[in-house]
Amino acid sequence: MLKPSTLWGWPLSRLSPRRLPALLILLSLFALLLIGSLTWAVPASPGLSAYEHNVSRPRPHPSDAPPKEPEVSRPSQSPQSPTEQKSSEYNGSYWLADERGLSTPYSSAITLDNERVLLPPLKARRPIYCYYDKTIKKTKDERDAEKELLLTWRRAWWAQGFRPVILGAAEAKSNPFYEQVRKMAASSELREDLMRWLAWDTVNGGILSEFTVLPTVPRQDPLLLLLRQGEYANLTKWADLDDAFLVGQETDVRLAIQSILLKEGIDKVTSVTTALSDDTITVDKTKTPLAYYSSKVIDNKYAQIIKKGNRAETLRNLNKLINYHLLVAWQNTFPDGIEVVKPHPQHATAILTGALKLAKSLSSCPASPMPSTCPPNLPHCFPCVASPMAVSTPSRLRKSPQIFTIGVVPHPWSFALVDNLRESINVTWILDSPRDSWLSAVTLAYLGSGVSSNRRIVRFKELVADEADSVHSLWLSAENEVPSDMDWHFGFTLPEKSMSDGKSRSPVPADRLPKEDEEPDVLNGPVASDEEVARERAILDRAKSVIMMNNKSLNNGTKVRASLEAWNMADTEAWRFTRAFNARRFLEREEWQKETLSTSGIESSLRAHN
Repeated sequence: MLKPSTLWGWPLSRLSPRRLPALLILLSLFALLLIGSLTWAVPASPGLSAYEHNVSRPRPHPSDAPPKEPEVSRPSQSPQSPTEQKSSEYNGSYWLADERGLSTPYSSAITLDNERVLLPPLKARRPIYCYYDKTIKKTKDERDAEKELLLTWRRAWWAQGFRPVILGAAEAKSNPFYEQVRKMAASSELREDLMRWLAWDTVNGGILSEFTVLPTVPRQDPLLLLLRQGEYANLTKWADLDDAFLVGQETDVRLAIQSILLKEGIDKVTSVTTALSDDTITVDKTKTPLAYYSSKVIDNKYAQIIKKGNRAETLRNLNKLINYHLLVAWQNTFPDGIEVVKPHPQHATAILTGALKLAKSLSSCPASPMPSTCPPNLPHCFPCVASPMAVSTPSRLRKSPQIFTIGVVPHPWSFALVDNLRESINVTWILDSPRDSWLSAVTLAYLGSGVSSNRRIVRFKELVADEADSVHSLWLSAENEVPSDMDWHFGFTLPEKSMSDGKSRSPVPADRLPKEDEEPDVLNGPVASDEEVARERAILDRAKSVIMMNNKSLNNGTKVRASLEAWNMADTEAWRFTRAFNARRFLEREEWQKETLSTSGIESSLRAHN
């Protein structure tokens, strides 16, 4: 007899029409559970928010598809939201310091925030100390003139990546060896020099300089690189700098002081270094690249600045001469002149107004008591009064270390309106426009065509913030005024008014003289009329109001702006990166000055001269 068919033990013959729906429901639930268990076993994919901006993007236009090319690597998984760091906001810019700041094309891939920019970490500044005893009796004019020289010294060393600090008698008197120095039998000159050493020992050594030693050399100079590293094998002085510039570790400085205190028969010694043995201090006889304005150098080379019987006036003349020499040294670093990049030059004049003013100031000659002279360490320079520095406005960035470049980065909204002389734009116009046209134009000659926006923006960030690249250029945002602290950035006072152009000049090499029949540089682009510049300026001013709107205030202006930013991701990243980098640079100096003004009486006395 045949056994009846079963399903999981249920005889099929016994399934009634009423039981069949229940069985089908059970089978459906079982299938759903099975599919769900298989899905859970698959690893979750990274969140798209790690790679994309969190704004709605316009539909890509087929004609604007980028060439196929290996992209810059991106994170393999969604990063954790980074912790907000101190001092990460200033003047409307937001940033996060991270080692990936120069290698990540789009900051939001790391910060998970469209507004917060990823910047490379700030490099620690090596302290450089100068001893100035304000307790010594001097006239008010003399003291004011010395403060001006101290400010020039601080500004020059700050621009070279150091942290200049003024030490005084307070630091010397807080040293545990002070009482021994005060009671020892020594000449007044040696006692005064020992006070300088005591103050230096109090801050644990490092670099000790007089304010007459200035870095009139390029930032990449080997000696400056060595000094910034802060690794000194021995207590060292340079033969051609006398005692005006010393380096040494904390232990070496302290041993030198102790050896002087234990030494007998030093009542006629006038300085610490002359009493030290050869195994205590190393005398480097190589010619130093630093400029030292010693009394001997002034007498031999710059005697014209000396005003007999008026020390204050002599010091003021010296300060003017030093500032002039710092500018001349900088100008000689870039013999091919200054280029203010002017992409899409037809309507870019208003955007470059501040940059051109800065370039002309840098290329000018300030008033100087001896305009035909060179710094003492650069005897064969080209004084600016004899060899004017050229300023041009090419449309593309050039590869040359002999050129200083000033770039102005506009927000895509400003660039779109000014470049097309439009009052407004809409999404349809955006979809028909090329992507990242500003960055592509600027870097075309530098990187060539067929390069992705990812590669262009990474290289651009290096030009702005990399230590080796940034010495050749300065990048500013179009919507902000030129920063007010350019004197600190370059290390000298920028001339507000150029020296009058006299015809009596020192001999100039033929290759440095301008050619009378030379035609205007075609790369400079068209010259805009006053009416055109006025129209550009009005459009730029209106564009600023839209750019500065809060993203949270959703209106038609911010929505279209967000669409334009998403369509021009590289241009937007370049603008935000430049703006944040300058904001942090300005904030760094402001915080340093506040710190030094609050902790040092000497620094406080310089407030009026800052």
